[in-house]
Amino acid sequence: MKRALFIDRDGTIVCEPDDEQVDSFSKLRFVEGAITSLATIARLTDYELVMVTNQDGLGTSAFPEDTFWPVHRFILSTLEGEGVKFDDVLIDRSFPAEGLPTRKPGTGMMGKYMSGDYDLASSFVIGDRDTDMQLAANMGCRGLRLSPEMPWSRIAEICVAGERRAEVHRKTSETDILCRLNLDGTGRTDISTGIGFFDHMLSQIPRHGNADLYLHCKGDLEVDAHHSIEDTALTLGECLRQCLSDKRGLLRYGFSLPMDDSSCSVTIDFGGRPWLQWNTEFHRELIGEMPTEMFPHFFHSLAAAAQMNIAVRATGDNEHHKIEGIFKAFAHVLAVATHRDILHYYLPSSKGTL
Repeated sequence: MKRALFIDRDGTIVCEPDDEQVDSFSKLRFVEGAITSLATIARLTDYELVMVTNQDGLGTSAFPEDTFWPVHRFILSTLEGEGVKFDDVLIDRSFPAEGLPTRKPGTGMMGKYMSGDYDLASSFVIGDRDTDMQLAANMGCRGLRLSPEMPWSRIAEICVAGERRAEVHRKTSETDILCRLNLDGTGRTDISTGIGFFDHMLSQIPRHGNADLYLHCKGDLEVDAHHSIEDTALTLGECLRQCLSDKRGLLRYGFSLPMDDSSCSVTIDFGGRPWLQWNTEFHRELIGEMPTEMFPHFFHSLAAAAQMNIAVRATGDNEHHKIEGIFKAFAHVLAVATHRDILHYYLPSSKGTL
């Protein structure tokens, strides 16, 4: 089935002036990254490109056509000169338009695309307003809202290579764990394992790795912390593996940081061969309520579930600093190794498989 990108114009492709009318060349300015990113999407994907815009008063005395069309044609011709040719342009020409089904988020203009010939679940609405996101919901599409956290470069990456999200629910007689991971997040966390220091360490991964992590674990802590820590690692590792199932464009490797008195080095490889090298010692049985013997076990289980190679080395006098440095270093190298380059979108292996 066909896929489409339904793209807003004002505020998304071109900057929207204070009076919300791009009716003169003096007001025309393209949004940063829009042309480059749209050209990348057009070159690397099979999406149909559909411009969907609300324009109050187009063709009326309030907004004469002779002030609109030259600017609009210039926008389209500029984009086409960079390889971005829109397959369709849908403009709401009603005035006044409030509440009419042709005006976003109404779907009155979208009939052709809702007839069953398009895979709307795999299509996107790209815009900068709540109405654009509501249009996506009304059509059954996914919405990508332009923002500082979602610039055009990120939108292009999602359209070309997809989102890297996973959810894993692991339930045994010993633990019940729900984990949601977004590798391309902003550092948001919601973590609860019942082990305070473990929560603190887990929170370092998304905050320093530019990911979003929801992880709730209910475990048999009245028996021991072992089951909760091990199963959390296995669940998080499975989420990582699912997020990276298609490793095309992946940098694959990640390379360390000091933490006050400690020096911590963590290197990783998503080569598909699980292994842990652990070169550090702890001289306390517990940090907080977490047994220090469980730190290497956590990373061993994580490596096994994510099918990754992890090498850890840490020195220092303060045990808290050493393990926090290890988690922060792991988060940093995770962000580096999972970085995806859509302009070099191939498998990073001479073997042809990872």
